[in-house]
Amino acid sequence: MTPTASAKVRLDAWLWSVRIYKTRSEATAAVRAGHVRLNGNPVKAAQAVVIGDRIRVRKAGHEFDLEVTQLLSKRVSAQVARAAYVDHAPPRVRTAIPMVPVRDRGAGRPTKKDRRELDRLKSSWAQVDED
Repeated sequence: MTPTASAKVRLDAWLWSVRIYKTRSEATAAVRAGHVRLNGNPVKAAQAVVIGDRIRVRKAGHEFDLEVTQLLSKRVSAQVARAAYVDHAPPRVRTAIPMVPVRDRGAGRPTKKDRRELDRLKSSWAQVDED
């Protein structure tokens, strides 16, 4: 669906149609909870979206800064949905997950020295998490 420039689409329907949220009710709940802002202002789910609007979405510890380039009211393929907005947010930074030490099968119980080394390793992970 390619509406004219004067057409408007509900905010929750647009977020659902461009695949930011899996369901429209999930998009509506996020807007009501205050996780979505339109042009910097808190909005309601029925707020109309027009081309050129900026939408900020907080989802799963990441913030999206979307600029509307195309109005969609029905869910479309991922390629078409990706073309309907421009994301101005910086890319996500992935943190490295430390490897868990593995003991050889049949090695028996850990010795006191092994347990101390494991405790030191776990405490260093806790310090990394706090930073």
